[in-house]
Amino acid sequence: MNSNNSPISNQVLSTIKQRSSARAYSTEQLTQSELDIILTAGLMAPTGINRQEIHFTVVKGYNPVLAELDEEKRRLRGQEKQPHNFYYEAPVLIFLSAEDGFKWSKVDSGIAVENMTLAAESLGLGTLIIGCVYDALHGEKQEYFSEKLKMPQGYSFQIALAVGHKTDNKIPHEYDYEKQVTVLE
Repeated sequence: MNSNNSPISNQVLSTIKQRSSARAYSTEQLTQSELDIILTAGLMAPTGINRQEIHFTVVKGYNPVLAELDEEKRRLRGQEKQPHNFYYEAPVLIFLSAEDGFKWSKVDSGIAVENMTLAAESLGLGTLIIGCVYDALHGEKQEYFSEKLKMPQGYSFQIALAVGHKTDNKIPHEYDYEKQVTVLE
């Protein structure tokens, strides 16, 4: 059974169903209100033992550190220059970093970034969850990039989110409920 076609009347579930990764954005900037709503959604995410160990760094899409990061990502992957950068020219990126050594940081960051994507979708904005720069932000230039991105001491990159006014109309992915779900009784 593929449940992608089932009707959803709940507003939250409808937002989840319509969200997809955006890979084309207009140059229109986010308003401060839109950015605040998205960040608040991330800050409201639950964390293990309520540690609240996630730090959010907002970077405008034209910041030079992003070009350096894109270049380092491509260098580590042996990639030539792409027709687009890793964030598809989104006007805003939000980097989530977390306390080193806290066992739930990766999970907590994932929960926070999903809250943020759903908040953005509810505002009519597009998002792209980004992990492709993980090696660049944990490699030989980790300290350099951590400093440039103003990550707190003892924190490291977990995941990022590109946000903007999307110009593509990507259809949400399909799934196969029967294949992907096991129910034990």
